[in-house]
Amino acid sequence: MLLYERGSATEDLGPDDLREGMRVALDQLGPRQRVVAVPPDITRLHSRAGDLTCIAREYYGERLTDVLPATGTHSAMTESEISLMFPGLPADLFREHDWLDGVTDIGTVPASTVSDLSNGVLDVAWTAQIDDLLAARKHDLVLSIGQVVPHEVMGMAGYNKNVLIGAGGHSTIHKTHYLSAVYGIERTLGRIDNPMKRLLNYASDHYLESWPIVYVLTVLSRDATGQLKIRGLFIGDDETCFINAARLSLEINVELLDAPLEKVVVYLDPGEFRSTWLGNKSVYRTRLAIKDGGQLIVLAPGLREFGEHHEMDRLIRKYGYIGNAKILAAVKENDDLQQGLSAAAHLIHGSSEERFSITYCPGNLTADEINSVNYEYAELAPMLERYNPEIMTEGFNTLPDGEPVYFIHNPAVGLWAYRERF
Repeated sequence: MLLYERGSATEDLGPDDLREGMRVALDQLGPRQRVVAVPPDITRLHSRAGDLTCIAREYYGERLTDVLPATGTHSAMTESEISLMFPGLPADLFREHDWLDGVTDIGTVPASTVSDLSNGVLDVAWTAQIDDLLAARKHDLVLSIGQVVPHEVMGMAGYNKNVLIGAGGHSTIHKTHYLSAVYGIERTLGRIDNPMKRLLNYASDHYLESWPIVYVLTVLSRDATGQLKIRGLFIGDDETCFINAARLSLEINVELLDAPLEKVVVYLDPGEFRSTWLGNKSVYRTRLAIKDGGQLIVLAPGLREFGEHHEMDRLIRKYGYIGNAKILAAVKENDDLQQGLSAAAHLIHGSSEERFSITYCPGNLTADEINSVNYEYAELAPMLERYNPEIMTEGFNTLPDGEPVYFIHNPAVGLWAYRERF
């Protein structure tokens, strides 16, 4: 059921609009005594999920007993990140998701069904796992809060991904990410219907049907000055709110280009992007736009590691971004990749398949480290001077020496594609 909907390409929702939308939706639910909020982590700072979680606390008061950031395989949020994203919320409300040892199996999809849902791409059973806090069923409302935006694994982020992946376990995360990678990132990006989405919807329909989950979804885009604006707020307890949000996102978050791009420069905010695990959104979201033989330059002042988790970091350092065929062969031959399929998926997604070059300009990794994972290296300071993010405008730029560059301030908020490829 759709509880609240407001959205269009020209909307500019402010704090009072968010508060009113939440009030209208939550009033329809009736009294609740124990509420848990499941927002994204700091990597979705701009989603306004932090603001919406604070509004939920205003509405329910102490009846909102827990906040479980949906970190998935990401590092746990620090105190400073929590303070930044959820200003004013008591620290003792927050719980840490443990994707390896803190999850419960809630159901297994048979291999034959997985094969049917994935068009034969994967023929193995898949177990849905969820954080122990949620699996205990002690809450009479689960508020799953997030942003709908084109996504490399899910096609479109949001909806049940937050609970089943962000608050999911190792088996859930590894196999779904691998399924998406084998199916193909360029066939998945920006698609509402895809094998991953079908699989999660099957899990929702069969294992979460009786759970009191309400989805709170935002859609954002940049205005002509580069400022992020909230274009939509969609709240409901089924897929309807997601479908409507996804349609708006596709309208305003996909930049379709009439010709492929020769050179793309992406800036990664150091407060948001500290690893290639996160920072490779620069690769994912631009790959459909870059011409064969083109160049991607990633300005990454906060980059200090490859994986958010130590085992993921080790696997990235061991195998590198060497492309689909080589990673699939390595999975067959190596136990560590078989046990870390989400890392294998990430390595596939992060390769350009030698179509274009990828140059990282990191703040805290060496040239040897960058080169060892099959990326090119450039020193950060001179590249920041040449491609100054405070001067460059979103989209097409021409430098004083005549060099044409396409600049992106934040790859997480959209998808860029050559029209004939999308």
